[in-house]
Amino acid sequence: MKITFIGAGNMAEAIVAGIVDKQVVAADDVCVTDISEVRLQHFIEKYNVGTSLDNPAAVASADVVVLSVKPQVFPSVWPEVENALKPDALVVSIMAGIPSAKIADGKPIRVVRVMPNTPSLVGEGAAGIAAGEFATDTDLETAQQLLDAVGSAVIVKEGEIDAVTALSGSGPAYVFYLLEGMLEAAGQMGLEKEVSRELALATVIGAAKLMQETGEDADALREKVTSKGGTTEAAINTLQDRGVKDSIIAAMLAAQARSRELANG
Repeated sequence: MKITFIGAGNMAEAIVAGIVDKQVVAADDVCVTDISEVRLQHFIEKYNVGTSLDNPAAVASADVVVLSVKPQVFPSVWPEVENALKPDALVVSIMAGIPSAKIADGKPIRVVRVMPNTPSLVGEGAAGIAAGEFATDTDLETAQQLLDAVGSAVIVKEGEIDAVTALSGSGPAYVFYLLEGMLEAAGQMGLEKEVSRELALATVIGAAKLMQETGEDADALREKVTSKGGTTEAAINTLQDRGVKDSIIAAMLAAQARSRELANG
């Protein structure tokens, strides 16, 4: 399987690093294109993959073409890429807000949309994968194999991609925002910066792992740690009084709505 990545950004690098390291494909079968020769040289030196400044030439022999450019760049890049596609090539798009139908544009092009997130950069990504009109089950398996190399991936309907964007695509930012508040409060309470950082990170990682390994719901785990009349209850009561949960729900619905707006142009 020969794979060409159109665009050499951070997410493309995360996937290339994962599939090469886990030997999903050989480095010799990977090609990355970009307008930046500096970025391409980085891929050569770090991953020993092929590179090119010529999109059509790089696509011509590819079995899988990964569109990893910014959505606003898509209209200028896609025509030359589309014209060079092999008839049986699979197109995997990690561009936000571009529906598979817009990529196929009435042609029987097999498209799989993927919504990854930034923890893919450290092999802990969460991605949603959706088939376009002409994509097959085998195409979904191929895309899942690529994304599993940098974390975990689940198959969803394309109509659910906007919700995936709001949940896991934008989700890391919500966690970072929580950590911002925790660390600021720790500083106000007099804890040293490095101590605060270590404790906060271990707490977030540990809580997520506890929920993952026990299989229990978030509310059940919260209740277990919230003793009546204790310190945790005082904190949770304050969060509830200030409508934090409602704000989180509203924020995610806003992210979903914005994703739909981008998809509709």
